[in-house]
Amino acid sequence: MINVLKIYEDNNLLAQFVPENGKIYVAGSASGVAFMDKRLKPEQVKIFFNNGFWFVEDIAGDDSSCINHQPFFRQPLLEPTEISLNGVLCNFSPANSYCNSQNNQLQQEISRLLQERLSRREFQQQMLSLDELGIYTRQILDEICDSLQEKLTGFSPEELEDFKVTLVHDLLHLGPLEPLLADDSITEIMVIDENRIYVEKGGKLSLSGYQFKNVDHLMRIIERIVTPLGRRIDTSSPMVDARLADGSRVNAVIPPLAADAPCLTIRKFGKKIFTCDMLLKFSSLTEDMVEFAQACVMARKNIVVSGGTGSGKTSLLNALSAFIGNGERIITVEDSLELKLQQPHVVRLEARPANAEGQGAVPIRQLVINCLRMRPDRIVVGECRGGEALDMLQAMNTGHDGSLTTVHANSAADAIARMETLVLMAGMDLPLPAIRSQIASAVDIIVQTSRLSDGSRKIISITEVVGMKPDGSVELRDIFRFRQTGIDKETRKITGVFEPVLPPTFLEKMEIAGFAVPHVWNAVKEEKK
Repeated sequence: MINVLKIYEDNNLLAQFVPENGKIYVAGSASGVAFMDKRLKPEQVKIFFNNGFWFVEDIAGDDSSCINHQPFFRQPLLEPTEISLNGVLCNFSPANSYCNSQNNQLQQEISRLLQERLSRREFQQQMLSLDELGIYTRQILDEICDSLQEKLTGFSPEELEDFKVTLVHDLLHLGPLEPLLADDSITEIMVIDENRIYVEKGGKLSLSGYQFKNVDHLMRIIERIVTPLGRRIDTSSPMVDARLADGSRVNAVIPPLAADAPCLTIRKFGKKIFTCDMLLKFSSLTEDMVEFAQACVMARKNIVVSGGTGSGKTSLLNALSAFIGNGERIITVEDSLELKLQQPHVVRLEARPANAEGQGAVPIRQLVINCLRMRPDRIVVGECRGGEALDMLQAMNTGHDGSLTTVHANSAADAIARMETLVLMAGMDLPLPAIRSQIASAVDIIVQTSRLSDGSRKIISITEVVGMKPDGSVELRDIFRFRQTGIDKETRKITGVFEPVLPPTFLEKMEIAGFAVPHVWNAVKEEKK
C-alpha cells in the first residue's frame, strides 16, 4: 500500500500527494502552490511527509484552519481526518484509504467475498500453479466487482484497479513488497516497521512510500516468506534467514529481539549478469585493469575479492568468473545462491541452516571439504566468513590453483588480517606465523572494492601478495589503485583517476606463458628510471 495522501471534498478528489521526505506541499489560493483553491487563504496550510507519516501544519496563523472546530498548529494524519480550511471542509486521507466509510466497508465486503470463493471445496481441489492461481483469483475478483458495479460508482477506474492489484498482492504474494521487488533499480528493501519501508537505489537510501496495513499484516508477510522453506519465526525463534524464489536474501527479526516492531531486510538477487564490460560502463575500473584481471584468471592465479557490505564483491566475482574456460569443472560453494556462472560445467553447492529442531545444518566449511573430493578444476566460494577460510587456503596450496573467493574487509591489508582471524576460527590452534605463511603462499591477488560516499562502487586497488617479509608479516604490492581528486560540484559525484602503481612480480612469467598483459607497465618502468 503506497502512502499517498488524498484530499477530498464531499467525496470529490481535490488533490493527492506522493510521499517524499523533505518536500513541503502548500495549500492556498496563491499562484504556484501545490494545492490551489481560491476559497483558501493565500497560504493556508503546509503538508509534508516525515518518517512514515503525513503531517499538516497551519501557516495562515488566524485560526482559520480547524479540526473539530478547534484551531491547531501541527497535526499528524494517522487516519482519514476532516479539516476545515477557511470554512472548506476537506477530508485528508493518507495511506491510500478512501475517506468515505461506506466505500471502506465496500472494500472489506469485496475482500470477504473473494476469500469465500477461494475457500470453496471445488476450488481447493484444483491443482493450480501460483501463476494460474493469480489469473484465476483476478478473474473471480473482476466478477465480484462487476456484480457490485452500482455500488462502486464512488471509485475512479484507477482507484478500483489499484485496489484490485493490492488485494491480489496481499492474498497471494508479498503485499506492498511486490512492486518494490519488481523494480529492477532497487537493490535492497529495508522494512523498519509497518509504516516505513526504505529502499536502496543507486547506492542511496530513500523512503519508498509503501507501507503495511498494521503489524499483523507485516507478520503475515514474513511468515509467508519463511514457512514454505520449512523455517519458523516466533518468540522462541525470533530471527531467521531465508531466500525468495528469485534468490533474493531475506533476514527477519521480530520482538523481543526487535524492540520496536518486526523488521525485514531483503537483498535483491539481480536479474542482470554483471560483466567487466558493464563495470567499465559504470566507471568501476579501467580497460587495463580488466586486461590484467583476465590474465590473472586465465593464468590460474588465486584471487580474493575484498570489500565492505554492498560494495559489489559478488558482482565482481561473477564478472571475473566469466574469464574461466568452458572446458573446466567449476564447483561453487555459497551460503545463499547468488553466483551466476555461465560455463556449461558448473556444480553449485549451498549451505543449509538447521531446521526447527536445530538439526540438519550443513555449514560452508563442510561443503568446501566435500568439494575437494569432487575433482574440481576451480573452486569458487561465495564468501569466507568462518573456519572454511583454512580449508580454502589449503585447497589453494594443494593443486587447486585459480580459485576465487570473497572476504569482508576495508583494504588489502585488512583482508590479510581478516583471513588470519577466520583461520583461527577453525579451532586448529595454529601459530600466527604458520597462518601468515599459508596466506602468503596461497593468495596471489587481492582485489579491493568499495562503495563510495556518492553511492558509486569502484575497484579502489588491485594488490599482489608477494610473500613473507623478514619480520614475519605478509608483503603486499599495489598494482593498480584509485586516487580521488575531488567531487563534481553539479552532480556531487566523486571524481578520481585509476592509476598503475607497480608491475606484478610475476609479469615476466605471464608474458612468457603467452598471457596478454597490459602494456601500461612500460610507461611505469620508464618513470621509475
